[in-house]
Order: sequence, then structure tokens, then C-alpha cells
Amino acid sequence: MATIYQVSELAGVSLATVSRVMNKNTRVSDKTKQKVLDAMEQLGYKPNSIAQSLASNCTNSVGILVSELHGPFFAQMMAGIESELRAAGKHVIITTGHSEEDKEQEGIEFLISRRCDAIILHVEAVSDDYLIKLSKGSTPVYLMSRYVEQLKDNCISLDNQLGGYLATKSILNQGHTQIAYIAGPQFKADAFNRLEGHKQALTEADIKFDPALYYIGDFNETGGSKGLKHFIDEKLSFTALVCANDEMASGAMKYAREHGYNLPNDLSIVGFDNVIFANYLYPTLTTIDNPIGKMGEMAAKLVLKDVYQNKNLVINRFFEPTLMQRDSSAPLIK
Repeated sequence: MATIYQVSELAGVSLATVSRVMNKNTRVSDKTKQKVLDAMEQLGYKPNSIAQSLASNCTNSVGILVSELHGPFFAQMMAGIESELRAAGKHVIITTGHSEEDKEQEGIEFLISRRCDAIILHVEAVSDDYLIKLSKGSTPVYLMSRYVEQLKDNCISLDNQLGGYLATKSILNQGHTQIAYIAGPQFKADAFNRLEGHKQALTEADIKFDPALYYIGDFNETGGSKGLKHFIDEKLSFTALVCANDEMASGAMKYAREHGYNLPNDLSIVGFDNVIFANYLYPTLTTIDNPIGKMGEMAAKLVLKDVYQNKNLVINRFFEPTLMQRDSSAPLIK
């Protein structure tokens, strides 16, 4: 197996110069760089990434922890992070936390043990205190879709309460007053804040929040179908349904069609997230645009700026949702 010393001898340069070429240091002339690259190719030399990372204290890898690997929401998030980092010559290591405190902590410890230069976390079960303590360690920590005041400079977040407000406001503007709501698990901050936005819109319209028209789902398609079935089985009166994410909205739409509902004439439905399939459902889903892909890109840029010293990057830490009006909701037919 060829060594760096043989590369140095064949290229006629110092070991330091070979090291600078391998680390893509710009302080090497193109002519010298080519000599080193030619020598590496001729000898079949492959740099030892582990040795390089130990020598430079930099692995050029970023850890990502997400709740799940399935579903379009997390796919868009991870694609945004990975594409931005890959363009900068960095790689990602991905693990999951499944929204369980012990699994999130295990995942974080795994990423730190892999000597990642930084970790980007989409965590829902670990406490703010845990994250604050974690941030005081040697590995920089960045949060996706979560805001912790003490870590605000390292957070990329969305105004979920505004999103919840916009979703319900759009239905109110169409004349609906009997509005059912399928929430996400309330220990999750985004689900809790979206519900708060829903209540805010009802209060503004002088409509009392009705607990009977409230169901806690699971952020999966089954949560939407089970929620709508619950409302129908209880023989409740409602003309519109707001769901805390698009997966539950799609489940509710499927259940409604299977039980003879004409959408949106019999029932208007609104989702949240604007995932890729929202525009391909029938009818197309009115939803709240959660720019999770762009937020992922921004989290990666924040890491590149803070950890890898790319100071020219402009960072936007706080995103606002917008309404995507489509065909699944319509004015109330009286």
C-alpha cells in the first residue's frame, strides 16, 4: 500500500505540500497540485480519512438526527441539508430518534461518538434543559423546527402558531363556523403551537373552541382517518376540517371519499406543511406552506458559517408560513 512519503518523493515536494493538496488548501500552485495528484494516481494512493481527521481535528462530516426516515416531510428536510453540505464538500451521518427521549439521546450520543464537526437535530422529546446542557459541550449543536430562547442563534424555526391561525382563518373566510380540528401529539411543540393558532382564529371570529370537535392524531395518515371517523361516529355537525399536517389531511380525505363525501362541497379540508404530494391529491389540498426544504438548507448554511468559517453566508433563522389555497376547501354552501 502506497504511503504519503512515497507520494512526496515521486512528486518531488514536501510532506506538508502533499498534505495541503489533500486538504484542498488554496495556497498551492496549480502546477504543484497537479504533480501531487499525478503521483497519487500513479501510486494508487488513497488518503486515510480517519488519520486526516485526527490530524486536522476536522472530519468534514455533519450529524443529522430526525424523528423518522419515512415520509415526505423528513425527506425534504434531509435533502435540503445534504445538498447544501455536499456542495461545500461535507458529508452527513443520519440517525433517528422516533420522538422518544431515550432514543433521541442515544442518537445524539452516537453522532458525537462519530466525531461529527456539528450536529443538526430535529428533536421533540428531549427537554430544553437537556439541549442547553448539550450545547455547552465540544460539538456544536443546531436545532431544526424548534426554538429554545437560550440557543436562539443556533435555531432554525417556523412560526407554527401563525400557520395554525392562517389555516383556520382561511376556512372562516369561506363562511364556515362549524370547524373540526385534528391535532398532532401535544407534547410536540409544533403541534401545540398550531393548535394555539387555530384557537386564536376562532377567538377572533367570536367562536368558542368546542372540545367535542377536537381530536389528537399521530401526524400519520391513520390519524386523519381515525379522527374523521371519530367525528362522524359521534354524529357531530361540522362543515370543515383542519388537520395539523398533510399526512393526516390525506387520510381524512381518503376516509371521506370512501364514505360518500363530495369534497369540498360536503366537507372542506385544510392541511399543514405543503409536502410534495399535496398538489397531487384529489381534490388538490389547501394547506399551509412549511418551507422545510429551505429551512434545511439554512441549517446547513448556519453550520458552514459557524463551524467551517464561511463568513459570507446570509442566515435567516426564522421562517413564516403561507397559505396555499387549492381545491379541497371552498365557500360554505348554504
